[in-house]
Amino acid sequence: MTRIHNRRELIHIRRGLRSESTAAEAALWSLLRKRALDGFKFRRQHSVGPNMVLDFYCPERRLAIELDGAGHMDALGQVNDGARDESLLALGIRGLRIENQGLLS
Repeated sequence: MTRIHNRRELIHIRRGLRSESTAAEAALWSLLRKRALDGFKFRRQHSVGPNMVLDFYCPERRLAIELDGAGHMDALGQVNDGARDESLLALGIRGLRIENQGLLS
């Protein structure tokens, strides 16, 4: 069976994203870490599929949380996000998108 979660060849990407997290990611991570949200475990910068890295992932609920900055607000960003959301659904993962500004305000 092909491994789809946290593939080894993406470890350098996941580590890089963790070390360069945005203020919004840091704020949300402080709310999600250590099972602080109703006892659910979340992972930060979790990869699925051949090349997709999620901002946050809860394996128990098969839930991805994606934080969207300015690059997601234009037409191309929205098309790419739609395709990404469809890919997640095909893997049985529900997605929740939160705008960075809404989280920080």
